[in-house]
Amino acid sequence: MELKFVIPNMEKTFGNLEFAGEDKVIQRRINGQLTVLSRSYNLYSDVQRADDIVVILPAEAGEKNFAFEEKVKLIHPRIRAEGYKIGTRGFTNYILEADDMIKA
Repeated sequence: MELKFVIPNMEKTFGNLEFAGEDKVIQRRINGQLTVLSRSYNLYSDVQRADDIVVILPAEAGEKNFAFEEKVKLIHPRIRAEGYKIGTRGFTNYILEADDMIKA
């Protein structure tokens, strides 16, 4: 059985989330036109304090323009693991994705 993603308990894992700005826009040329595939945003968490939380939203969610440090909520969040190696050592990136992000 393949593990595709984990649905986090948002309250315990991240607590309150605040908008910290846009991160990256992933685009690809389709039929000669640049098309947005996804957008990622930085979030602050009152539980995960060491680093910013990065969430990836699909292009269908549209561009998000929240005020700095405005409280937000993720719609259908999920975490997937992506493994890679450097030399003989293995590492894991945990990637947070959601269907949308709204004001909390």
